[in-house]
Amino acid sequence: MPDRIKYTLLGLLGFLLSPLSWWNDAFVNLPLAYLFAIPFGWISRSLFLPALVTGYWLTNVIGLVLMHTGVHRLADGRLPPMKWLTTIMVSLAYTVLLTVLVLSGWLKTPWEYFTVSR
Repeated sequence: MPDRIKYTLLGLLGFLLSPLSWWNDAFVNLPLAYLFAIPFGWISRSLFLPALVTGYWLTNVIGLVLMHTGVHRLADGRLPPMKWLTTIMVSLAYTVLLTVLVLSGWLKTPWEYFTVSR
């Protein structure tokens, strides 16, 4: 695969995972974070929320690294300026949303949806 195509795809994948594409968090990052947290929830219910937040932040960091690498390779070192403050604020807002959803009981581990409480 030619380098130009490879780095373009790498940059696009990074953009999709990054907090710069806030619109897709609900469709990409949050589901990935949920899948990441499930095994930790099996170990202990108290690990589910920290793992969910960690998974969400990891998808954002991995996205930024992939996007940075792809764009850097395509532009030979010339990177466009990024809006870091906006990026961090959007990620924090989604982190608060995840925390509220878990603590309020709206978002649970998969097996909790099928458990009958007495």
